[in-house]
Parts: sequence; C-alpha cells; structure tokens
Amino acid sequence: MKALMCVPNISEGTDLSVVEKVVDTIRSAPAVKLLDYSSNSDHNRSVITYIGQPDSVMEATRKLAETALALIDMTLQKGSHPRQGAVDVVPFIPIRGITEEEAVKVARDFGRYVGDELDVPVYFYEDAATCAERRSLAKVRKGQYEALAEKLKDPQWVPDEGPCQFVPKSGSMQVSSRFPLVAFNINLATTNLDIAQSIAKSVRFINGGFRYVRAIGLSLKAEGMVQVSMNLTQYEKTPIPMVAEAVKREAARYGVTVIGTELVGPVPLGAMAQVMSYYLQAHDFSMDQIIENSLIGWTGE
Repeated sequence: MKALMCVPNISEGTDLSVVEKVVDTIRSAPAVKLLDYSSNSDHNRSVITYIGQPDSVMEATRKLAETALALIDMTLQKGSHPRQGAVDVVPFIPIRGITEEEAVKVARDFGRYVGDELDVPVYFYEDAATCAERRSLAKVRKGQYEALAEKLKDPQWVPDEGPCQFVPKSGSMQVSSRFPLVAFNINLATTNLDIAQSIAKSVRFINGGFRYVRAIGLSLKAEGMVQVSMNLTQYEKTPIPMVAEAVKREAARYGVTVIGTELVGPVPLGAMAQVMSYYLQAHDFSMDQIIENSLIGWTGE
C-alpha cells in the first residue's frame, strides 16, 4: 500500500484555538492518520504531520489549507521564524510504495489547486521546483512576507501557480516534495541572539558548514534563551550526532552550554539508529535488534 506523508507549517502558534480547528480537518479526514502536531509561540508557527494514501492525503491537505487560510491573517502575524504565508510550507514526503516522481506530481497538483481555487500565489521548491533557482526554500522565502509585495513585481519571481499579485491576508504558499528531513533544534543557556546566529552560520551549508544542514538562530523570549533551529535535509549523509557535537563545540567557545534539544515532529527510525550507534558506541547495532521492527507485517498466524 502506498504511503505519503505531509507536513504543513502554518503561521500560527499563539492562538491554539485556531491551531486546533486546523488540526481538526486532519482528525476528521478519512483514511489519514494524524501523527503529530506542535506549536511554538515564539516562532508563532505550528507543524502538523499526517500520513495516508496519496489521494486521501491530497484531499485532507486541501481542507487544511482552506481552513488555515480562512483563519490566519498575515497582516497581523508576527513571529521569529521565517515565513511568507499563512500556510507557509506544504511538503509532501514519499514514505512507502511511492516514487519521487509521483510525490512531485502530487505537490504540483496541490499547488495548482491552491492557485486556481484558493487564489493564493504558489512557489514550488526542492524536488518540486520548476527551476534550479527555486530549489532552496531560503531563496524562495528571502525577505519573507514583508518583502513579498515587491518580490511579486519582479519577473524572476512570478509564482508557479496562482495570481501574480500580493494577497495581504494569505501571503504565498511554498509547496514541495522532498526526502524525510529531521527538524532539530538546540537550545542554549543565553539570551544573546548573536551567539545563536553565529553558531547557525557556522554549521549551515550556505556559509560553508555541513552539506545538508539549514540553520538559523532564534530568540525564545518566553523561555529566556536562544535556539539554533535546524533542518537536516539528508540525515543519512549528515547525521544528527555530527551536527549536535559541532553546535556544542561552537557554544563552548562562547562559554555557553546546551540546555536541551528538540525534535519537531516524527523522526525516521534510521536517524535514531545513528544516535544509538554514536552515543552508545554500538557500532554493530542493527535495526533488526529493535523488537517492534520484528512485528511489522506479522499477523500472529
């Protein structure tokens, strides 16, 4: 059976009643399983993760987008996390029995629906990108919502779908197909945002750091600390422990300690196996040693 995962990020993390109404569209969607959702008030962002057969995921995502666009007003939205739209990013992730090409088609079909039926500008990125210049989400989202009105006047930034005009309430929607990434945040025992931003710069690929790491420094004012917020886009090639240790070393240079980490949303089991092998030095560890893995496909007969 085919399994497709979707991880929309919406630009609301403070009004949890709004978040619940958006998540309810997934709870009530037939043949779709809600895996996780989390909100961060400093980021003013929520991440919702669900899985199902491609057609079911597509229909559920349409309803989620309709609901979120009706409830979120970008003219009022403020938050520390980069964002360009009310439904900011919608990545479709092939999990089982579905090819990268099929996932790209789902992303493109969904983007066409958003542009045609919901009248929202859409940019495709990563595997769904229509040109090399738009593969990077950071480039697509440069300047964020505040720069979008001017960006839409530039012929180089005509949306892939939807109106080529600024829609203040919704902003734009960024849609992709991609490999399962790991959203990994490291919290530091300081309120000095410059330190977090400097560390983020040192580990992210765009500034000469790890090949498959995107990173930014954020302030978590409610918690009285700062955060290095990262996406590991190919955890098999750039493992979590490698990046975690690099951040810890950089923090020590500033006399700052790591006070906690955070994994946002579901994480591939392979990524956890890397952590097991590294920190327990269990170099011969095999996924077959996980008891629950032996139950996959077993009917008890």
